[in-house]
Amino acid sequence: MLLDTAVAPASLDTVAVHAGRADLTTLGVHAPPLDLSSTNPLPDIEAGGESYESMATGGHPTDGGPVYARLWNPTVARFESALAELEGTDEAVAFASGMAAFSAAVTAAANRGAGRHIVAVRPLYGGTDHLLASGMLGVETTFCSPHEVAASLRPDTCLVVMETPANPTLELVDIAAVVDAAGERPVLVDNTFATPVLQNPAALGAALVLHSATKYLGGHGDVVGGALAVSAEWATAIRPVRAITGGILHPMAAYLLHRGLPTLPLRVRAQQATTAQLAARLVEHPAVARVFYPTVDGGDPQGLLGRQLRGPGAMLSVDLVGGYAAAQKLTSGRRWFTHAVSLGGVDSLIQHPASLTHRPVAPESRPGAGIVRLSVGLEGIDDLWEDLEIGLG
Repeated sequence: MLLDTAVAPASLDTVAVHAGRADLTTLGVHAPPLDLSSTNPLPDIEAGGESYESMATGGHPTDGGPVYARLWNPTVARFESALAELEGTDEAVAFASGMAAFSAAVTAAANRGAGRHIVAVRPLYGGTDHLLASGMLGVETTFCSPHEVAASLRPDTCLVVMETPANPTLELVDIAAVVDAAGERPVLVDNTFATPVLQNPAALGAALVLHSATKYLGGHGDVVGGALAVSAEWATAIRPVRAITGGILHPMAAYLLHRGLPTLPLRVRAQQATTAQLAARLVEHPAVARVFYPTVDGGDPQGLLGRQLRGPGAMLSVDLVGGYAAAQKLTSGRRWFTHAVSLGGVDSLIQHPASLTHRPVAPESRPGAGIVRLSVGLEGIDDLWEDLEIGLG
């Protein structure tokens, strides 16, 4: 009788702990090392030149080694490998920020020959929206709603961009439906809010999965970075953009991001549990006109929770009855919620999108004056609720 020797796939929690560490035993170390070298010794002219050319054109180091840190770094590569494993993609390419990663994705897509037209599904993160609207990267953008994607396509469309859950009002967009509407055009999904813990866009047909790694992947508010989880083909197209423009993630940042991944599932689930409770309480508060969160009434009209999204996440927004004045009061003087942009850290943050992250967005697409966004951390639920009640008046 033959024994079944197939190994069951590891759980997400196990992958989060062990991903990106395959070379540690060979190196004889337990913790991932930090390599801060800006340049590397070359074995000889030929080998160094071949390795340089390989990396500058989208490949990996050859026998000539890493050559120069603008092209490749082992600490960065370990983080990339870990993120790719979590997202279920061939590779990942890490950048100095989420916006650097997004800029490289747009540049690579436009350089692939299809054209320089982008279809962007609103709402989007304010920085993404602003960059596309500015035309700074030499592309033309048509902004649309999810059901208008197919009608917005042109022969020169090179990329479709979307975000779900969307920033800041947590709209859920059906990734598979957008991919279907896009046809042969590649779709980029910003997965920052959901993280690989709650959603894997590549499994639904997305060609590029974007992360502002500054947020949940790092999780402690002490590092800025970005990444694209992609196929090997897309990685080869994106890495030359990074090499030429110099947008590679710093090794120290990569070290901190990789260090954050083992606790990512635990953090996201704990923060999500608290957020769901806060959302339920806020729905009942007379100062709140509306709560934006997938589990509240109207928050998931397409039934994507449980089908596409494995949980509602740890971000929520509220629209206050008192408008801007109420938002000013709620965001100011809080004890546990820090008034600051960004999100996804272990401590809770609160901000007014229309005045900050979405200030550059076109007025017709800018969040309302009464909308306040909360990023819920790991504090106790009763402490956070008391802090919000005081601010709500």
